[in-house]
Amino acid sequence: MDTRSLRYETLADEFAGLIDRRVLGPGERLPSVRRLAQEKRLSVSTVLQALRTLEDRGLVEARPQSGFYVRRRAPARAEPEPRRTPARPVRLDISQRIVNVLQLNARAGIVPLGAALPDTALLPIAAIRRLYASVARRQPDLLRSESHCNMNEPALLRQLLRRSLAWGGPLEAEEIVVTNSCTEAMFLCLRAVTKPGDTVAVESPGYYLMLQLLESLGLKALEIPTDPRRGISIDALDLATRDGREGKVKACLLVANASNPLGTILSDTDKKRLARLLESRGVPLIEDDIYGDLQFGERRPWPVKAFDRGGNVMLCASFSKSITPALRCGYVAAGRFATEVMRQKTLASGATNPITQNVLARFLESGAYDRNLRALRRAYREQVERMSDAVSRHFPEGTRITRPQGGLVLWLELPGQTDTSALFDRAAEENIAFVPGDLFSPSGLYRNCLRLNCGNPWTPAIEAGVRRLGELAS
Repeated sequence: MDTRSLRYETLADEFAGLIDRRVLGPGERLPSVRRLAQEKRLSVSTVLQALRTLEDRGLVEARPQSGFYVRRRAPARAEPEPRRTPARPVRLDISQRIVNVLQLNARAGIVPLGAALPDTALLPIAAIRRLYASVARRQPDLLRSESHCNMNEPALLRQLLRRSLAWGGPLEAEEIVVTNSCTEAMFLCLRAVTKPGDTVAVESPGYYLMLQLLESLGLKALEIPTDPRRGISIDALDLATRDGREGKVKACLLVANASNPLGTILSDTDKKRLARLLESRGVPLIEDDIYGDLQFGERRPWPVKAFDRGGNVMLCASFSKSITPALRCGYVAAGRFATEVMRQKTLASGATNPITQNVLARFLESGAYDRNLRALRRAYREQVERMSDAVSRHFPEGTRITRPQGGLVLWLELPGQTDTSALFDRAAEENIAFVPGDLFSPSGLYRNCLRLNCGNPWTPAIEAGVRRLGELAS
């Protein structure tokens, strides 16, 4: 480690201690960059690096034309507790309800607290538009029919492999299949390793879109209890995958990094244990890593795939939350199932748009993606904190709130027997959208829970919507 690194980290630790001891209180302005550089006898760049490190830790925030301030923190609320889940797998019947909920989010004038989508203002739309024009001009052969015979564009493949070097368990070119989305990637994986009637283990609560996929393929879901701080229960999964169990688990589908809806990041110890357990049981793991780049900490968490030694983990991801959902470009690193996943991709949709693949490759190669990620992670973390603060102020006493470690959603557990499906109907009449909690459970658990989207910059309209939703919940 060079001397400059030690200096900026020492300065960051010094201010972190002052904030922790309340010597610097919430909302208080830090000395200017120039003043700190003079007083500490450091370069301006070293001071800026220290302040950005404090930003990454969530301790300070930059205000345009004003400087750096200590972040205000919402009053602490209790987190939701894990629920006891059914011991048997169940069939699903939730797709139409999910469609109805998401359609509301697209209605004009709605307060968009439902679908987990980033605000367009946060995304590099202009840069992507310019790249499309440039790629189409410089690589006109991509418009030819023959280009669609190539499933993976070499330029994108190269960038995906390079990015995986940071995990300590880099991907192999032969296992990657470029897809039209992360959703398609998971769909292809399920098709590759299951047949109708099979059982798939899922987190509970777990992402409703995964449950839709299971329903569409005629699969049953076995809920595994998931803790808001620690993630999926490995012990429960161990029990569920033992030989001789009724409805033997044929696959496991989960989000290990910034899970949806809890925002939990599984520890490296549990990721390693999870990979070893499922490999020993012959149960393929389908891992959704769409939020892996959107952590709130200083370092990107490794996926479970990084601990995979036998090709048992199929890593699915896309850039819809970090570049734009309109790209419709994802991928799967399918391990030992790559040949079958490629076959399913050929049957389902053929090659993913080669122009889009090259646009994405150019964006990753230029360094623009990583520069944009820094601002995006900061924005998502701030918006989650603002939402949490508003819920603390406006929702009824006894409401429990998660403390996400990444992503752009917040999960609430309301007190008593509150029915959030009924609350959804009342809120819809006032143009407020959210997702009721029972849609995150195959068996309809979490009827007193709900998920809020935090992908939009804070505005008076969102503040008013959260306040009104809290009133309706009361």
